[in-house]
Amino acid sequence: MRPARTHHHDHRPQWQLAHPFSALRVAARRPAPARGDAPSGGAGVRRHFAAGVPVLIIAAVALLALTGGTGMSWLPLLAVGPALAAATSGPWGVLRIGALAVGLGAAIGVHAGTPDRELAIVLSALSAVTLASTLASALRRRRERVLAAVRSVAEAAQHAFLKPVPSTVGHFQAAVRYSAAAAEARIGGDLYALVPTPFGIRLIVGDVRGKGLPAVGVAALVLGVFREAAYDEPDLLDVVHRIERSLARNLGPDDFVTAVIAGYPDADRMELVNCGHAAPLLVQDAAVLPVEPARPTPPLGLRALADETPSLQEVALADGNQLLFYTDGVTEARDHEREFYPLRERLALHLSEDPSHTLAALHEDLLTHVGGELHDDAAMLLLRKPAVATVAPVSRNPVGELSTVDHVDHVARPGRQTAT
Repeated sequence: MRPARTHHHDHRPQWQLAHPFSALRVAARRPAPARGDAPSGGAGVRRHFAAGVPVLIIAAVALLALTGGTGMSWLPLLAVGPALAAATSGPWGVLRIGALAVGLGAAIGVHAGTPDRELAIVLSALSAVTLASTLASALRRRRERVLAAVRSVAEAAQHAFLKPVPSTVGHFQAAVRYSAAAAEARIGGDLYALVPTPFGIRLIVGDVRGKGLPAVGVAALVLGVFREAAYDEPDLLDVVHRIERSLARNLGPDDFVTAVIAGYPDADRMELVNCGHAAPLLVQDAAVLPVEPARPTPPLGLRALADETPSLQEVALADGNQLLFYTDGVTEARDHEREFYPLRERLALHLSEDPSHTLAALHEDLLTHVGGELHDDAAMLLLRKPAVATVAPVSRNPVGELSTVDHVDHVARPGRQTAT
C-alpha cells in the first residue's frame, strides 16, 4: 500500500538509520490496502464506460454469430454481458442487459434454424445467469450503502479526534496534511494534536503500531490523555509520563506508539521529547536539519522493557524558522524502483513562506513519487514562526494537530538536552 531491484533499510538516510528504534517500527508494520481516491469527474467517466462494456460485448457476440456462420456456437458467450453488468450496474440495469442478451439469442437462434430444444436450453441458461447477476448486483448495492455509512462515521470520528489546525496558532503559522492508508476508513493510526495551554503551546505527533480500527482506538486514547495532561502538568516530561502510564494499563503486550511531544513555553525556545519517532526537521536559513535526540528513548508503551526514561531537549527558534513533524508513512513511501521518499531534500525544494502552500506541494510530490497511491497512513504538519507582529494571539479553545522541530548540536544537562 513492484518491479526492479530491492533496497534494504540501510539505503535510508543516515539520520533515520541512526535511530535504534526505527527498525522496530518497520518490523511491526503490517500490509495495508492501497488508497487512491480519483476525482469525481474521472470516476463518473469510468463508471459510464464500464456500464457500456456489457452492451458492447453482447453486440460483438451477436455480430460473430451472424457473420461467422457457426450460429449457436457463439450464443453461450452472451451470458458474459449480464455477468459483467452485475459489477457495474444496478439490478434493473442487469435485467435490461440480460433481456437484451436473451432477445438477441432467440433472434439469432431462429435465424440460424436452431432446433427448439437446443435453443430453449441456451435461452434458459442466459435467463439463469441474468437472474443470478441481478441478485449479485442487489447485494453489491447493499454493501456499497453500508460502506458509505461506515465512511461517513469514520469521517465524523476523524473530525472528532483529529481536529483541524487553524492557519495561525499562538506564535506560529500552521498547516497540516493527513492521509489514511485504508480507503474504507479515512482514518488510521497516525495522530496529532496542537493545543494552547497555561504553559504555552503544546503538541504531539505520533504513529501507532498497526492500522485499522485497533490503531484508531489507541490513537484516540493517546490524544485524550495528551489533551488533558497538557493542561494539567507544568513540566512537559510529566505529560509524557501521564501518557506512558495510561498506555501501560491499556495497551496489549505487542503494541506501542512512537511519538514526539513538544512545548513552546516562551519565546525563542521549543521543548521536545522524542519517544522513538522520526526526527523532526528544522528549516533555518534555507537549510533543512534533523533534530536527533542525544539519548534515544523507547516508544510509548515499551519503557518497561527498555529501562530508559525520556529526556527533554531545548531547541532555539528564530523568526522565519519552520518546523516539520511527520510520520514514517511519508519517509517510507516508495516509488516503483523501491526508493524511499527523500523528505528532507524535497522540503528544501518546495519551501515557501506559507505553510499550507509548502505542504500542498509536498503532498502532490509524495503522490507523484509513489505513483498516486499511498500504502501507509501519512501525516505532516508544518509550523512557521514569522515576525511577532504578524501573529495573532493564542486562541483559548483547544485545537488538534501536530507539530515539529529540529536541530543538530546537543549539549546535555541533567534531565535536559539543549540544541542551539
